[in-house]
Amino acid sequence: MGKRDYYAILDISKSASKEEIKKAYRKQALKYHPDKNPGDGTAEEKFKEAAEAYEVLSDDDKRVRYDRFGHAGLGGAAGGGYGGQGMTIEDIFSSFGDIFGDAFGGFGGFGGSRRSARTMRKGSNLRVQVKLNLQEIANGAEKKIKVNKYVTCNSCDGTGAQDGSSFSTCSTCNGNGQVTRISNTFLGQMQTVTTCPTCGGEGKNITMKCTKCYGEGIIKDEEVIPISIPAGVAEGMQMTVSGKGNAARRGGVNGDLLLMIHEKSDPELIRDGNDLLYNLHISIPQASLGAAVEIPTIEGKVKIKIEPGTQPGKILRLRNKGLPDVNGYRKGDLLVSINVWIPKNLTRDEQKLIEKFGDSPNFIPRPDSSEKNFFERMRGYFK
Repeated sequence: MGKRDYYAILDISKSASKEEIKKAYRKQALKYHPDKNPGDGTAEEKFKEAAEAYEVLSDDDKRVRYDRFGHAGLGGAAGGGYGGQGMTIEDIFSSFGDIFGDAFGGFGGFGGSRRSARTMRKGSNLRVQVKLNLQEIANGAEKKIKVNKYVTCNSCDGTGAQDGSSFSTCSTCNGNGQVTRISNTFLGQMQTVTTCPTCGGEGKNITMKCTKCYGEGIIKDEEVIPISIPAGVAEGMQMTVSGKGNAARRGGVNGDLLLMIHEKSDPELIRDGNDLLYNLHISIPQASLGAAVEIPTIEGKVKIKIEPGTQPGKILRLRNKGLPDVNGYRKGDLLVSINVWIPKNLTRDEQKLIEKFGDSPNFIPRPDSSEKNFFERMRGYFK
């Protein structure tokens, strides 16, 4: 089953403002909050689904791509959100917890199940260009991309500590990850809460750093990432594979892998939206007598019929021989433009044959009715 429409999930219109999107998400998130629906798997999925919708629609770039290309513009089955990407409830609270305000005691829940307000790091995004030929664009493609990036250190499991447990509680914030400062102003005392400068919001410090990652929790390595490219993508389209970017230092959320689509030029076919164009050159005898000629298509070579008396510039349309729409609504056509090849270098015998043909009334150019109308319009224009 395909993903639901993000606007339908949040029950908003496509013209909704950012503030309306935020309010709608807060309403859905509070309704399906896990603490309000303990043990309800359906409610938890709806909670994650609403977070995915908000994550896309609150981002201007992702929203534009979603509005234009649907889910395919966010990476198809791989892309663009929390649904199906393995992100936990904690990840969602780390990214969007401020939206809930004090509805659940900050990040807390019913029964005192208070969530940590510590800073959640996020790894940086990676941008990779993917080159596709027309056949891959027409049919979709499965690719394996080798990426040199930061990955979780396998020696300390990303903790940065030598044995995974060499930590001490931060003495500056007492493990809270935040420090509170009170300053006196002419209006009275003012309280500010900031991330702890000593532990960076983690609430703990490493006492013995990992010798492989030197306490960072990440190392440089190569990863082969399988991706699915939907049919109908276009030059310049960007797809997002969530969680496949750089790993974050000492835990946190991985960045995203951004795929930039580059379309390889085809030696015979020219793309125009979902349509394909082909310039067919035929000889004077073929144009005069008609012929069956072979032309290229995405599926391979096919034969088409050239009617006798075909004129240069005629366009033949082969229905549904173009490229599919990225959203699967329709398929383009193959437009064949007829060009009659006039030889430049003739032998003496060939010249005599042409001269003989030229004496025939059938070889004297005569404009058809449309051309006559054109000439009449032009005369009127110059009067």
